[in-house]
Amino acid sequence: MAHGGPHIRASAEDVGGRGQPRLGLTLTAASLCIFVVQLDFLALNLALPRMASELGTTTTDLQWVLSGYMLALAAFLIPGGRLGDIFGRRKVLMTGLVIFGLCSLGAGLSSSATVVILLRILQGVGAGILFPLAVAVVTDAYPRERTMRAIGNAYGIGALALAFGPLVGGGLTELVGWRWVLLLNVPTVMVTLLVVRAGVRESRDTTAPRNIDLPGLVTVVVGITGVTFAVDRADVWPAEATVGVAVAGLLVLAAFVLREHRARWPLMALDLFWNKPFVIVTVMATVANIGFAVTMYGVTLSLQQVEGHSPLASGLIFLGSSVTAGFAGPASGWLGERFDIPRTIALAIGVGAAGLLLVSLTDAPGGYVLGLALVGLGYGTGWAMASVGTQTVVPAERAGQASGVTLAIVIGVAGMCVAAAAMVMEVWAASAGLRASIDGVLRWTAIGSAVAAAALGTLAALLMPRTTAASP
Repeated sequence: MAHGGPHIRASAEDVGGRGQPRLGLTLTAASLCIFVVQLDFLALNLALPRMASELGTTTTDLQWVLSGYMLALAAFLIPGGRLGDIFGRRKVLMTGLVIFGLCSLGAGLSSSATVVILLRILQGVGAGILFPLAVAVVTDAYPRERTMRAIGNAYGIGALALAFGPLVGGGLTELVGWRWVLLLNVPTVMVTLLVVRAGVRESRDTTAPRNIDLPGLVTVVVGITGVTFAVDRADVWPAEATVGVAVAGLLVLAAFVLREHRARWPLMALDLFWNKPFVIVTVMATVANIGFAVTMYGVTLSLQQVEGHSPLASGLIFLGSSVTAGFAGPASGWLGERFDIPRTIALAIGVGAAGLLLVSLTDAPGGYVLGLALVGLGYGTGWAMASVGTQTVVPAERAGQASGVTLAIVIGVAGMCVAAAAMVMEVWAASAGLRASIDGVLRWTAIGSAVAAAALGTLAALLMPRTTAASP
């Protein structure tokens, strides 16, 4: 397996750390970081209608509570990972947690929709900083032969949020109020900070100077924000405005690539994209996450606006996909150690696509639950193997950067596809009804992901040797 460079681990002595890492605490810290970010988004998604009502605005206007958060998260995944590599992963990880927790506290106490949206955007910045570093600190701490299973376990424990998120969001909103969905983050973040402080050693990229490529930072944030913003607002803006903002964002991203090509110490080294295993695994995981994210959005809409279920009941119905997606995390590490990674992801996407197709074709409760369980297992495994696979094909000193790039692509593209799916559902519903439009989008998402997985699996067979964690 191509590693993309020499295998160098930044020792604690190199960066002022405290000796050998305590592996159990490191894994717990990483898992809690992933858990905090995923729980927040899934829980708040079900609280949005009640939140809009209490703040005196519409659900459509308050959508920025989610959209603004996702924009900031996507824009800061690449800078967040690289900042950790340069200034110290433990230090920057804790900074991201503090930003996340304080903004969640402020949003939970605010009575202004504008302030809540602004704080949610800043909270997304914190999430974008801490999320890739949660993966990078595991890569630094564990021997390379144990990295896959450790990352898979971190995602598995963190993915408990997939099971609890809808229940927590729906239950708290219905029983005590939407503010507690945000305020719950405060004690969770405090516990996570204590575990990070106790269990994560300091590490960084010892090959890079301690300075940041500011022009690169500005252009990547502005570019990703512009493109994602245009896609998110496509259903309410005139077509000319949408295209104009999207093109402007793409041009800024092109300027970012040119800047990184010329920068002495780039924010994102472009040679990552010459690493065929890294690129193929990232693209395949993106397909899986698109399938999962579109399913979550479409089924949530169907349960609450078509079937008329309450937030709590919707959370209970989602348990099938949530539990299997949680299982997919540790399963991905185990599978990666034993089977070829790209072909495993392709097979997993096929399982998820079969489940989604079943969801789109059946009204029977049993078929619906089974379909969602397959969606969580299949697409969840494909998504989890993004970090499991890509972290093993890059040198360890660039773990934060690689994780940030992978997550930016996987999460950012999926977010854009959810916005596009929402627009298609709205247009389609005008002629066919909301139920038919949701089922149609889910059906075509299933077919598209299966075809893409087959094509990418074939490409991997042609371009890459068979790879597992044990590969040299």
